[in-house]
Formats: sequence, C-alpha cells, structure tokens
Amino acid sequence: MTAELQDVLNFVSKQSPLNELPSASAHYFVNHSEMVYLTAHNQADALQGEEKYLYLVRTGIFDLVDVSGEVITRLSTGDYFGYPSLLTGEEIQSHLEVQSPGLILMLPQISFDFLRREYKVFEQHFVKAHKKRLLSSHYQERSKGWSERKISKLMTKSAVVIEPSATIVEAAKVMQVEGVSSVMITENERLKGVVTDRDLRNRVLASELNPEMPVSSIMTPEPKFIFENNRVFSALHLMLKHNIHHLPVLNEERVPLGMVTSTDLLRLQNSDPVQLIGQLYKASSTQELKLLAKEIPVLLRSFSNTVEDISFVGTLLSGLTDALMSRLTELFAKQHGKAPCSFSWICFGSQAREEQTLDSDQDNGLIFCNDIKPAERAYFASLGEFVTSHLVECGIRACPGNIMASNEHCRGTVDEWTARFHNWMTAPTPQAMLNCKIFFDRRYICGDQSLYQDLNVQLGEIGQQELFFAAMATDISTNSVPIGLFQQFKLQRSKDKSKYLDLKTRGVAIINDLVRIYALKCGISKANTQARLKALKDHMQLSKRDIYNLQDCWRFLTQLRLRSQIEQHQLPANCINPETLSSMERHQLKEAFHLIKQAQQACVFKFARGSL
Repeated sequence: MTAELQDVLNFVSKQSPLNELPSASAHYFVNHSEMVYLTAHNQADALQGEEKYLYLVRTGIFDLVDVSGEVITRLSTGDYFGYPSLLTGEEIQSHLEVQSPGLILMLPQISFDFLRREYKVFEQHFVKAHKKRLLSSHYQERSKGWSERKISKLMTKSAVVIEPSATIVEAAKVMQVEGVSSVMITENERLKGVVTDRDLRNRVLASELNPEMPVSSIMTPEPKFIFENNRVFSALHLMLKHNIHHLPVLNEERVPLGMVTSTDLLRLQNSDPVQLIGQLYKASSTQELKLLAKEIPVLLRSFSNTVEDISFVGTLLSGLTDALMSRLTELFAKQHGKAPCSFSWICFGSQAREEQTLDSDQDNGLIFCNDIKPAERAYFASLGEFVTSHLVECGIRACPGNIMASNEHCRGTVDEWTARFHNWMTAPTPQAMLNCKIFFDRRYICGDQSLYQDLNVQLGEIGQQELFFAAMATDISTNSVPIGLFQQFKLQRSKDKSKYLDLKTRGVAIINDLVRIYALKCGISKANTQARLKALKDHMQLSKRDIYNLQDCWRFLTQLRLRSQIEQHQLPANCINPETLSSMERHQLKEAFHLIKQAQQACVFKFARGSL
C-alpha cells in the first residue's frame, strides 16, 4: 500500500461509523471509492449525473445549497452528504458551492449498499442521520409557520396612508374603501402617526368631536413600528409589551410598507411561550409573576426541540426576562407611586444581545434625566432593589459582579453614564475593558426611551479612540481557545475529575468580543451578535467569508451549549465533555475553535499592532 493510500485509510478509519466497525470496512470504503479535487471551477459537476454516491469530505469547505438558494449546511472535513438520495432513491435537488477547495471521497451506490448489508451499525448511522435531517426540516418549516417568518411576508396590502392635514371623515372613508381597520399618517413618506377604528369610536364618536377636524388631532403620534425583515415573534412581543393591536411595517429607509394587526399574527400561532409572555405582562402581583416564572425552564426545554435556529431560544428567553422586568417596574409604581422624574430601564450583556441561556444572570441599570433632584434618587434606589431582588425570586440569578440597578454605580443620569463610558474609552484599564464587554451590549427595556436614545447620541459623539480599540483587541487575545498542538483539546477538570470544555468562556464569549469590536468600529448600534454580523456585511472591516465563519461557529457552539444545559451532564454550567460528542461533532468543534483563533489573530493584527 502506498503512503498516500495509507494516509487516506487512516483518515477514513477515524470517521464515524467506520471507527466502530472492523478494519475491513474502512479498507472496503477506500478501495471502492474515488477521490476528486473540488474547486469553484468544477463545483457545477458535483452531485450531477445519473449515478449516486456517498460523499465524504476530506479537506476543504463546501456549502450545500437547496433549490431556493438557502444554505442547508456547511460541510468540512469528516462530513458526509448525498446519503438521503442513496436511502430514498430520490433525485438530488441541492448543489454544492465551494468556499475552500478540497478533496472529496465518492463511494458509489452499489458499494454503499454492500456496507449497509454487511454492517448494521453502518446502516443505522445513515438512517438516523437522515431522520435527523428530516426532523430538522420539519421543525424548520413548522417554526417558519409563524415565529421565524419575516413580517414582510405576512402583509397582504401595501401601506394605506393619508396626510396629517386630511380630515377625520376623509380618513374614515379611506379605511372603508380599503377595507382596513387603521390608516398611517405620513408626511414626506415618513410615519407621523396611526389612526385606528378604535380611535374613531373613542376619540371622535364618544367625544362628539367634529369630524372635519384634521386627522392629526386624533392620531397616536410616534407609534411603535417594526422593520420588514424582523420576525413574527418580535412583532408579537412588541404588541404584547405595549398592548397595541396595529403595528406599522417600515423598510430600512423608514418608509411605511404596510400594517400588521394582532389578529393577523395571533391567527398564525398557538404557542405557549407567546402566551406566557402575555401572561407576564398582565400579572397582577409579584406572587403571580413568580408562579409564572416557574414555568420558564420547563417551557424552554420543550420549546428548544421545536426550532431549527437555536438563536431563537435566546431571543425567546430574553423576551421572557424583558416581560418580567417591565411588569415589575409597573408593580413597583402601583405600590410606591409614579416615578418623580423620567427614567429608562436598560439591560446589558446576554439579555441585551437577546442571547440568554438557562444559566444567564442579571445585568441591568437605570438612566435618569439630567435635572433629577438628589432627593428623587431614593425612589430609583428602591426601584432597583425591588426589581432585581424579585428577579432573583423568579429564577434569574443576581450578577456576581453586581451589574444591577440595585447598585448605585449602575444608576445615573445621561451625562453621568456618558462620563463613565468616556473614562473607560480614554483610560482603557483591565477593569475598563471588563466594563466595556458588559456595558457596550445594551438595550432599552421600558420607561422613557428618549433618555436611552440621548445616551446613544452622546456616546456616538465621543469619537473613535485608537488606544481604546487597541486595548480591546489586546484583551480579546488574552482569552485562548482550548486547542493545543496537533489540534488536541485542552481540557479542564472538575472537582470530581470530570473532563470538560468551557463553551461560553473559551468559545462563544470570544466571538461576542470579536464581533463587538468590529461593530463599534463601524458605528453599528445593534447589540445582538447575529444582527451585528449581518450589519457588518455592509462594511469593509470583515470579509463575507469571515462573517459567515463567525456566524457558523457561534450557532454551532450555542447549540452545543444549550444542549449541555438541557441534558444536565453534571458538569459546570456552559461546559461539555467532548468525549460525549460524535466524531463528526468533535471535528466540527475543533474546526470552530480553529476559525475563532484565526479571527482573534486577525483582530489583534488589525487593531493592536505594536501594542502587544
């Protein structure tokens, strides 16, 4: 046997399920397969022709793309494809797109069938893989039935608009002719307000208002809205949170495209998570909130099995936490009176990124107006203590670093918060870098949103600080992925000697840090990691391949992380024993860590040259 053939045999022998079978199976696989080198120039020939094959990727990176152009999965070393058609006899509908040229082993149908007959384990492996693929597709389609669908796909009518100067009766006639229950008030194609049939009843008929008055006199000004590419779940959450029934849909230029109603959305779903969010917003007492919160862990564990995009679980859990926070602030006001001045409740960290897991703790704070009086601060100290302590009772752990509104250093005016950020950015000490990792991922929850917007405007005026970016990049480089020489895992050990990898600290957190620094550099205000990566495609800081790799790694690690929490392997939180993974998953995990390490090195080179 030649050295080259021996090398191929060594590779094949390590792949599941051949690594569980007699060595003769791997010899048969190698002797009856052929190898092709696939590049962008010959990718169109792959998966074509009358004969079907089992494909095994030896080197390279390839995207398996369906007929609609959607990427089904990314394939790399150790990944199989082509087996669904071998098992079912159906024609292959998908095609390959080469991301990095490489070698592929092709085992013809007749040889695949022989191994199926000879080795039951071989057959079961691919039957299970096919079932998993079908199940995944089933859940994907099921989730896209409502939660994953884009809002723009639900609109059946274009925007029904009218000028602010139009009369109330003219607005009513437009609604009657168009057969709609609301109309948007626009000026120069920009949304100014909304009028609904309920407004006509309550603000006109019940008040005996002159119908010849301008429609602007009865509109709801500056209404809540949603962008066309947001998901149905986001719209439902927004409606439940603010108790609204009509939601304008805008494009990225903020031009109205249409309207969706609560009836439209609720008709599409029958979801326990959405119902629970609604119940949280309507809870009449802290005791009722605590009882409802007990349902969250069980609900999340069952719901995680019904979604294809695992990031949606983080969005859902963050939505539940948002609902708890919002309702607790309202219950506090009922008990202690209205706030003495305007305020904005905000969150940081994983909740702000909408990436919470079952192990996430609290990170939150309060913004006040700049003219707050010293005596008025006591109200907000009590509010912070009330909300954070009840969140703990609802199952959301207190922040170990005390990043909570109960801490006076997490409360402040717009100017005070701006000064804090300015100090961190101009004097980037290790503690400042830790603060930046938390506080630069922020999101508005409830209260006066204009205060939150004012803070963002002031932060945007601080300007780009090269020293700050160099310090951030240097800090990112200090956290290494758990891969050593020869691509071996560098494992940690628990007190009972169990071996594990920390997927959060040594994986997901590094990606979050990398994406954050690029987003800040480009002035991207979004907090969610996937949303930031999507927005980065419009900038020149990262190549599309790098963005895709980071998206892929983040999803894969998050999937493993959530699975470890749900299955509860008696390991530290966010950790997994790689020995419990399949050979394919172990390979994918090593590849993910390798790509993260490359991204770290590129980040340091870009931002911290000469500062290390």
